[in-house]
Amino acid sequence: MKKVCAYLSIMLLLTVFVSNAAFAQKGAKDAATSTETTVSETTVSETTATAAEATQTEAPATDKQSFHQMLKAKYIQGGVGWMTPVLVCLILGLGLVIERIIYLNLATTNADKLLKKIEENVVKGDYNAAKEICRNTRGPVASIFYQGLDRVDNGLEDVEKSLTSYGGVQMARLESNMIWISLFIAIAPSFGFLGTVVGMVQAFDDIEKAGDISPTIVAGGMKVALLTTVFGLITALILQVCYNYLLSKIESLVGTMEDASISFMDILVKNRK
Repeated sequence: MKKVCAYLSIMLLLTVFVSNAAFAQKGAKDAATSTETTVSETTVSETTATAAEATQTEAPATDKQSFHQMLKAKYIQGGVGWMTPVLVCLILGLGLVIERIIYLNLATTNADKLLKKIEENVVKGDYNAAKEICRNTRGPVASIFYQGLDRVDNGLEDVEKSLTSYGGVQMARLESNMIWISLFIAIAPSFGFLGTVVGMVQAFDDIEKAGDISPTIVAGGMKVALLTTVFGLITALILQVCYNYLLSKIESLVGTMEDASISFMDILVKNRK
């Protein structure tokens, strides 16, 4: 009986030991699984955070400003008070350039064709028909011919004087508003330089207040100051190119007027004889 009880006690102790060992092993596995889950979640969180940071870092690189937005930002950085006069010079200058281009294109006529029509009527002695052709033809060449035909009865000398005088009037009309374009070409960079000088003075004031020559203060102030000069020079360059184009167009028209006037006088001289 004692042996049976001892045997049962040993079996009970072994059962309890095995159960505790199994429970401990299960607990260790659960702890390990929990640890791995925590590590995995931490890794996923870190990966997600890293990806988010990378996305945020790459976002500014991919988010490029348009040309309009860049100009707007530079305009504000340069200072509205100094950039506005430069912008006004550009707008007014381009407006005058467009007006001159339209006027000069409308003033361009086929002088050879006009001379041929006038000669046909002058040969017939029909000066009124020749004047009507000039009246219905736009441009300075036709206007000069009309003035000459209107004075043909006064003699060729009077006709020549009329062509010379009225040619000067038409030349002045062709060159109208060109002085204002040249003015904007001159004052646009001047406004820019003035803004730069004022900006540099303000930068030195900031350095004096800070008590230290910090590269950030100097570079920032100089950058803002020089922006006005950049925009002023760009405005002057644009208007200068347009101005030279207009001058070449005016010279071409004036040359056509002079050649056509000589040919016109030759036609009158031939038919007066």
